[in-house]
This record gives sequence, structure tokens and C-alpha cells, in this order.
Amino acid sequence: MPGPALALDLDAVLADTRPLWDAWLEDAARRARVELEVPADREEAAAILDDALGDWRPLLTRFVADRAPLWIRPRADTNAALRRLRAAGTRIGAFSDAPRELADLALAHAGATREIEVVGTLAEVRAALGEAATVVRSREELAALR
Repeated sequence: MPGPALALDLDAVLADTRPLWDAWLEDAARRARVELEVPADREEAAAILDDALGDWRPLLTRFVADRAPLWIRPRADTNAALRRLRAAGTRIGAFSDAPRELADLALAHAGATREIEVVGTLAEVRAALGEAATVVRSREELAALR
């Protein structure tokens, strides 16, 4: 029987990717000289970006790789909690509506990649870890787990 599982809200618990995403949208619109009206839900925004910019994911990856250190830093207390939980046999996933390229780089810059087993939407993380995975939506909730 698998051990306990946690589904962490990437943006609320590990690394807030929204400011980086917003900065990239502004930069992409300026560079492409287009007006980018995208919804707040980044999964929905991806379809609009496909139409407006074509192959935009490499542009996002380059932008995030260059600028993530300015926006995202490791948090010692959060990473210690992740290591403690993993050592106790807890399976950990991270969910977000952010594009996978952004999520992966955010995890790397937060220093959490090694502790995270699966990354995706909440549905994808629950499918991989099991529907009984506890959803964690704040650093305080993570710190309270034993």
C-alpha cells in the first residue's frame, strides 16, 4: 500500500510563478508587437497564445531561465519540511495552472525539484498520487504536517 501523499499548490507553497508569468506576457506582447488579452487561467491562456504567438513555449523557457533568480529563491524552512516529509515516506506532487516549462524552472530555482515526484494540474497530480492525496495550499499548512 502506498504511503501518504501530498499535492502542493506550487504558487502558494513553493514559488509564486504569477509575477514571472505576467512579466513574460508583457515582454512577449512588446516583442511581438501584439496585444495579448489572455485569461487569468493559464491553461486557457495557452490556447490563445498558440494562436497569437505560435511556438511561444521556447520564448517562455528562455525568459524564465534568465529571470527566475530575480523572482524565485529557495526557502530553507519549506525545503526542510519537504525533505522531512519525503524521508518519512510521503509522496509529494506540485500542481499549478502554469505551463510546465515555467513550473519546472520555478521548482528548480526554489530548490524543490528533488523532493517533488510529479508536476502538473491538480487532476494530473491526484491521478499520479491517488485521489486521497492531501491538498496543501499554504506554507503554514505544510509546516504543520508531521
